[in-house]
Amino acid sequence: MSGTVYLVGAGPGAPDLLTLRAARLLARADIVFHDALVHPETLALAERAIKVAVGKRSGKHSTAQRFINKQLIDAAQKYPTVVRLKGGDPMLFGRAQEEIDALIEARIPLEIVPGISAAFAASAELQCSLTRRALARSVVFATPREAAGSKQNEWAKAAAAADTAVLYMAAGEAQSVSDALIANGVPASRAVVIVENATGESRKVIPTDVGHLPAAAQHVGDGPALVMVGEVYAAVQALGIDLPEAYLQLR
Repeated sequence: MSGTVYLVGAGPGAPDLLTLRAARLLARADIVFHDALVHPETLALAERAIKVAVGKRSGKHSTAQRFINKQLIDAAQKYPTVVRLKGGDPMLFGRAQEEIDALIEARIPLEIVPGISAAFAASAELQCSLTRRALARSVVFATPREAAGSKQNEWAKAAAAADTAVLYMAAGEAQSVSDALIANGVPASRAVVIVENATGESRKVIPTDVGHLPAAAQHVGDGPALVMVGEVYAAVQALGIDLPEAYLQLR
């Protein structure tokens, strides 16, 4: 017999955007393996749990995925309730499938609890829909980052074909992102909004366009950032401001 591993979405950052199911699981968790960017108030909900940081940050030292997999399996053989707490939603750029496959192979029971992904949180803060009647009927979530040994990434072709594209882990590669989008037919004037730390206290919104993306990305700090591309962001781009609060006041 073993415990159950729960892959839980912690949401984009703000603790009060956690789902009720996630909060209840944290309250009864025996051990929590959490990402680096999970808010301290979210972790505080797991009052009785052992907390283990297994965060992954781009360009920084991080825990190897195979070691995380083994930790989850070992913990399930010792504790009834094991929570793997991931930023955003586990099923979107969260490497969830690697953990799912490892747990299934080890015959460990698992459940997945969705969370709010940063794309939806950023759209809510901007009050700008990812889709819009007669303007945007398709949305692509993509990342230009490639894991070692992965097959060729066609993210730019997919992003160029969509009305709205949300690019994760892209701000640090702004020049190559801009070049790839333009090479695939996206006009240099296409509106872009960079959103850093969506729902966080230090959130930042930087309106720009595809051609000026590399210069705009220089203003991004150390927080997680989205590059959001599409005509739906033209109104934000026109305001030329860099704080969501100012944008909301001017609307």
